[in-house]
Amino acid sequence: MSEKKKTNAFTKFTEKHAEIWKFIKFSIAGGGSSVVELIVHMILLNTVFAAMTSQPVTNSALNMIGITSKGYLFTYLISTTIGYAIAFILNRKITFKADANPTVSMILYAIMVVFTIFANGWIGSAMTTFAQAHSLTGNFWDLVIKLIGMAIPTLWTYPCNRFVIHRKKKSTLEAEKAAKKENPKQ
Repeated sequence: MSEKKKTNAFTKFTEKHAEIWKFIKFSIAGGGSSVVELIVHMILLNTVFAAMTSQPVTNSALNMIGITSKGYLFTYLISTTIGYAIAFILNRKITFKADANPTVSMILYAIMVVFTIFANGWIGSAMTTFAQAHSLTGNFWDLVIKLIGMAIPTLWTYPCNRFVIHRKKKSTLEAEKAAKKENPKQ
């Protein structure tokens, strides 16, 4: 198959399945930002904040989401902020091509992130308790629980990002539709 035919087939797919393509891009942006977040997290935890990992944090809300030391708290705050910032920018500019007010989008995104962090902490805790009660222990079950815990927030993060946070103005959407009607080959 020639390169031009491959490009046309890809373009046809992305146009015909626009929502699926947006979800794929959203997943890639999330995965890529998670990789960066994990690398930053491990570097900070094992270098800059290593000495502070023995200093306890006695805040029950932080303990619920797995933060038990000052070193881990600072590492978590920095790496998570970097990861979520990368995801926000990629999704705003590439995935959804949003043109809504960026300040409003950032505020809505911050609210969603805080909710997600605490919901994820609660979900992870509940799944771990369930697994222990049913003797589902070991590396395999730890991995399964982690993957499920990572996938569950997608149930609200994709719709929130797609329809609330990274919106396109209706006038922009209407202009795109009108342009396609005038020139259907676009």
